[in-house]
Amino acid sequence: MKRIMMGLSLLTMVMAAHAQDKVKPAADSAKPSKVMAYEKVITKDAVTRQGMFTVHLVDNKYFFEIPDSLLKRDILVVSRFISTPEMSGVYGGEKASERTIYFERGQGNKLLMRVDIFSARVKDSTQAIAKAVQSSSVKPIAAAFDIKTYGPGGNMVIDVTDFFRKDNGALSLDSDVKSDLKLGSPADDRSFINSIKPYPINVEVRTTRTYSTTGVAIPAAALSGFITLEMNVSMVLLPKEPMRKRLFDERVGYMASKYFLFDEDAQASQEKYLIQRYRLEPKPEDMEKYKRGELVEPARQIVYYIDPATPKKWRPYLIAGVNDWQQAFEQAGFKNAITAKEWPEEDTTMSLEDARFSVIRYLASPIPNAYGPRISDPRSGEIIESHVGWYHNVMKLIHDWYMIQVGPNDPRARKMEFDDELMGDLIRFVSSHEVGHTIGLRHNMGASSQTPVEKLRDKTWVEANGHTVSIMDYARFNYVAQPEDKIGKAGLYPRIGAYDKWAVQWGYKLIFNTKDEFEDSKVLNKWIVDSLAANPRLWFGGEGKGEDPRSQSEDLSDNVMVANEYGIKNLKRVVPELIKWTAEDGDMDGNLDRMYKGVVKQYSRYLYHVMKYIGGQYITNKSADQPGNVVERIPKAKVKEALNFIGRNLMEPPLWLYNREIAARLKMNEMDEIATAQNNMLVTILNAGMMYNLIQKYSDGKEIYTVTEYLADVKKAIWKPLTGDALKDTYYRNLQRMYVEKLIIAVNTAKPKEGRMLNNVERSDAHLYARAHLQQLKNEMMISNVPGALNQTHKAMLMKTIDKALKGDDK
Repeated sequence: MKRIMMGLSLLTMVMAAHAQDKVKPAADSAKPSKVMAYEKVITKDAVTRQGMFTVHLVDNKYFFEIPDSLLKRDILVVSRFISTPEMSGVYGGEKASERTIYFERGQGNKLLMRVDIFSARVKDSTQAIAKAVQSSSVKPIAAAFDIKTYGPGGNMVIDVTDFFRKDNGALSLDSDVKSDLKLGSPADDRSFINSIKPYPINVEVRTTRTYSTTGVAIPAAALSGFITLEMNVSMVLLPKEPMRKRLFDERVGYMASKYFLFDEDAQASQEKYLIQRYRLEPKPEDMEKYKRGELVEPARQIVYYIDPATPKKWRPYLIAGVNDWQQAFEQAGFKNAITAKEWPEEDTTMSLEDARFSVIRYLASPIPNAYGPRISDPRSGEIIESHVGWYHNVMKLIHDWYMIQVGPNDPRARKMEFDDELMGDLIRFVSSHEVGHTIGLRHNMGASSQTPVEKLRDKTWVEANGHTVSIMDYARFNYVAQPEDKIGKAGLYPRIGAYDKWAVQWGYKLIFNTKDEFEDSKVLNKWIVDSLAANPRLWFGGEGKGEDPRSQSEDLSDNVMVANEYGIKNLKRVVPELIKWTAEDGDMDGNLDRMYKGVVKQYSRYLYHVMKYIGGQYITNKSADQPGNVVERIPKAKVKEALNFIGRNLMEPPLWLYNREIAARLKMNEMDEIATAQNNMLVTILNAGMMYNLIQKYSDGKEIYTVTEYLADVKKAIWKPLTGDALKDTYYRNLQRMYVEKLIIAVNTAKPKEGRMLNNVERSDAHLYARAHLQQLKNEMMISNVPGALNQTHKAMLMKTIDKALKGDDK
């Protein structure tokens, strides 16, 4: 009883203490800060600019004057590089970070800046579940400002000098950028504000920031241990009313933002995505015309400006690449929806860093690339602006592709410096591709697979339709075309195609008489089902990162085995001409080396395209109301065709690639390079994992393809009988040894490794099939005759190796 009373007494004391905690006075930090008279803070010497916020500069301090009307309004904050250290790998115009923030009143004359996060949403804000979502979605406070004074109309005045001068969570560089540059602590004494300029819906802050760094590859860092960056921060007021959302569908390739949807009528949260797109709407007076199907101009046109740093001769081609998209937007009901203009250099009120303007930036970089990012309203997916990055050396990239892929078809491609017209055409195609990303489109690496291979050599057809249905594919140029086809540039260049027009229609055409994006998605689904049924070529094949061989970069046609045979025929025409095509006064064979390596790389691509047909499968995303399978095995005839291609074009050594004249000028190791390529291919097609893959995919159904049959096909394509030809037999003996070596490795996969259990591949029948095939190979070798003493010694050694492996003797 005494213990119970003591326990109750202790409980009473704890409860009393807890009650006292509840009535504890507020912390000192919540005490009101001292508010001064307006004229004491914003003195008569202040330099004042009006805009979204009124900005004052007083004695080297910057103040924002923020009206109540902008509290709780979402503001997109985008940091971009203006100037960067030489060889740093980042360039002016590139985005460094992106946040969404808003201001709200805090306790004690504080103005809080919170970071807004949109990862959880409710379908209906009136549902009780909305309260649960809200209570678990507290927005982080990025900064707390003292309100220094109140201006006319009660506007709050805060000092933002240190906020922009120093590093902070809201404006900090993204972690991957810091990692790439190996940045350490900011040096506050060498970081400062250059200017803050307000505009009607945005504020532009230009700063200089210095960081310690260990990035010794950057010359400035190696010399001083620091790097200095010039940055621009754009604070863009997001629309008061977000644009109508449109939900992502994996059958149409759009960039998208992820969130989790909570709905009382659903028994689980749902993972949803919003597509990113510009807000295109008819002018109010044209709405009825639009509904009737008449083309109308949008209330706000999509405009891209050309960076004045861009060489003047290329500007018209970059502009043309943007304007090419007008035809796609017409399919969505808009005319003149998109255009490009030269930057008005005489207009001093405009800034390249102003987030209201989309710009194609010209970057002085040796990187052979271009990119098309965009920033979007996280609430709705509305694209606010885009900055295409155009690296100078992208011209080197497209030059080399064009010479190597279609040099035999276009005499203009047979030199190291293209004429301006040809280079301009190629710039136009890259411009169109990158602008496609900026309007929201992802790569469609499956697009080229929708063109029948024979049509790529049909002059009339391919010049009218193009060699791929999407410029968002990496289809590059029509390498299938042969010189005798006499196909002109209209059939060689990529262009905006049927898929691109359809994708823009799906993403941008307005939907009427629906309540919300969820009802819209039903209409959008019907558009997809109906359109794909009418025209299967509109299929979106994804980014080319999966196992579907139809979705690959740099490939062409519905049959890459046939297409790439034509590609190799063209490479065989290119190689003997390379010395002549690459000749320039004073060049020390640097051009020849570069272009020859490009040919080898192109040849390797052809092999890789074909290899993906071995062990892959077709994947066609479908909704429940679409007929047919989502996952389909690749017909075994295609697998056999792929093996035969590899046998002809790699296992039969590609000596044509090692031209004697070129070898006399460049260092070549053909035997080593060919053996490496053959070995890498055999590792893929003769390993136990591939056999296990085949067991799973082809052991039932209409079409059986046994591992035994597969290995027989592999042997037929790869095992080259010895002939007595000294050079060829050198390659064939090496290939036979590699072949046996890979089979022995497959046999030995079933042997337990010390300290661990076998995995599914090792435990499967794969090693049995490999063993049986090895036994059969030994039997065939016993009765075969080979010419020459060296070949006979090779045969004897190989049989001895096989015999040891079959007996389990690893010594």
